[in-house]
Amino acid sequence: MGKVALEGIEFHAYHGAYKEEKILGNRFTVDITVETPFKKAMFEDDLSETIDYARLYQIVKSYMLEPVKLLEHLGHLIIEAILEAFPSISKVTIEIKKHNPALGGVVNYSVVTVQYPEDYV
Repeated sequence: MGKVALEGIEFHAYHGAYKEEKILGNRFTVDITVETPFKKAMFEDDLSETIDYARLYQIVKSYMLEPVKLLEHLGHLIIEAILEAFPSISKVTIEIKKHNPALGGVVNYSVVTVQYPEDYV
């Protein structure tokens, strides 16, 4: 099993449960790690035998552009799309950070981590 990851993907998006979040938006950072067998890609230098991280990025981006209330739900939607696009994946971990959440004090970011299969059993 090998790992493919994208770290520090940044977006300005409009996720949140509060009205102001949907109007102003916020900065988000996404880290994603997938585990998949890629031995054949190692030896044959064939992109089709591993995870195309350009496609992985496009999946994340498409869901970051569609506002939802909860980061937990957003993580779930992204994981479902990734598993559909790449059936060979055995594990996905996604961490979504909302920078400077409006909580009435100084908070660098809130963080939600969703993992497949752990959070799905």
